Amino acid sequence: MKEHVTKLALIRILADGQFHSGEALGQQIGISRAAVSKHMKVIQEWGLEVHRVQGKGYRLAAGFDLLDEAQILDQTDCSSLSVIPVIDSTNQYMLDRIGQMPKGAVCLAEYQQAGRGRRGRQWLSPFGSNLYLSMYWRLDAGVAAAMGLSLVVGLAIAKTLRQIGAAEVKVKWPNDLYFQDKKLAGILVEMSGKAGDAAHLVIGMGLNLTMAMTDTEVVGQPWSNLAEACDPMPERNQLAAALIAGMTETLQRYEEVGMAGFVDDWDQFDNFLNRPVKLLMGEKVVRGIARGINPQGALLLDTEQGIVPYLGGEISLRKDD
Repeated sequence: MKEHVTKLALIRILADGQFHSGEALGQQIGISRAAVSKHMKVIQEWGLEVHRVQGKGYRLAAGFDLLDEAQILDQTDCSSLSVIPVIDSTNQYMLDRIGQMPKGAVCLAEYQQAGRGRRGRQWLSPFGSNLYLSMYWRLDAGVAAAMGLSLVVGLAIAKTLRQIGAAEVKVKWPNDLYFQDKKLAGILVEMSGKAGDAAHLVIGMGLNLTMAMTDTEVVGQPWSNLAEACDPMPERNQLAAALIAGMTETLQRYEEVGMAGFVDDWDQFDNFLNRPVKLLMGEKVVRGIARGINPQGALLLDTEQGIVPYLGGEISLRKDD
């Protein structure tokens, strides 16, 4: 973290979206103009679009609100909150600290150097463009009780986003949020625990906010930003606080009613309900009409053989073109 102090100080100054000369930046932080230029190159590698204009200096393409631990805690209760601007992975940070954190602990980051998605895929994590959040949760009922957890977390996030004005946000089985048939957010639940013991869960979420469209090739599928789905956009600390509150409340309810208590909610938010879809299972493709989920969280697919449940694993759901 120490090696990033100067870069983060520069970003805090530039976050206002105004021009700042290299000389003024250097004087404020106590470094040379040459050092400012060197740090700017790394900041650009982090995904921030920096404009440099002769005679004016540097500015970001757009100003933004930096995550602030105190502001978030002012707006929601959280058992433990860590805001770490630059991190390898918020999920890995939490996994490394299982047993040391209270239930409901949260880690937030501005930039992930090694963000990951489902099945080990890279999760594109440019600085300040999105929201990267991981929460620790303990289920005393054990590993089996965690079945379907990514579905209820998706519902929690979708409900929260609708409450702040993103009326068309929906969920995609088993772990994505969609806006107009394009991916808006992804969820990664990682678990540790033995049979008969409590389940220790790290629930990671990456939510696109204002990510540049030039990143499409890296993502590998159609995607959207919350800025498209919600006008006006909430301030980032307000959004983080609302998501923490929504996830905590939903996980508490999940402990009481289980997956069966969320089936009706899922139908209201399901992006593909009663639509033709295909399931990708390795080399195998199964086509049918999506009919929601069952009380175990399995996808119900209406096929020539009737309605068949499919559950997690290596299954990927796609719209059937």
